[in-house]
Amino acid sequence: MGIEQKAGDLGVVTTTLEKAVNWGRTNSMWPILFGLACCAIEMMGAQASNNDLSRFGMELNRASPRQSDLMFVAGRVSRKMAPVVRRLYDQMPAPKWVIAIGDCASCGGVFNNYAILQGVDEIIPVNVYIAGCPPRPEAIIHGVLTLHENVRKERIKDWA
Repeated sequence: MGIEQKAGDLGVVTTTLEKAVNWGRTNSMWPILFGLACCAIEMMGAQASNNDLSRFGMELNRASPRQSDLMFVAGRVSRKMAPVVRRLYDQMPAPKWVIAIGDCASCGGVFNNYAILQGVDEIIPVNVYIAGCPPRPEAIIHGVLTLHENVRKERIKDWA
């Protein structure tokens, strides 16, 4: 006889520590806004009332990296801006995630020259790539949901 039969209709919820912590992490991500180019407009559109990223617990956008656990890199990253992006990433507390929005953040886009990084993954690890030039707000929401699926699958042994 399991706890479900013993508890009856008392409203007892049972789960594992991993599922509870990962549920909290996915439903309370605080992104730091880092819009560098035209993809930032689409990122703002994803947070506006038509698409509403706040239904995923992301209505609190932080300007401080010390209070953020998700970085949206939206747009092209120049070599001059790369140390700033790295410093902001290093100041974020663990666990932290990165979403590269658009072709420029993912692979340099049409800017194949010495001044633009050919992907932000040259300086920081990226968890989810969102394709498009610029991607639609729906694609950004799909990228966030993909990140949520990945966070839900994390194990305690991977947290360290």
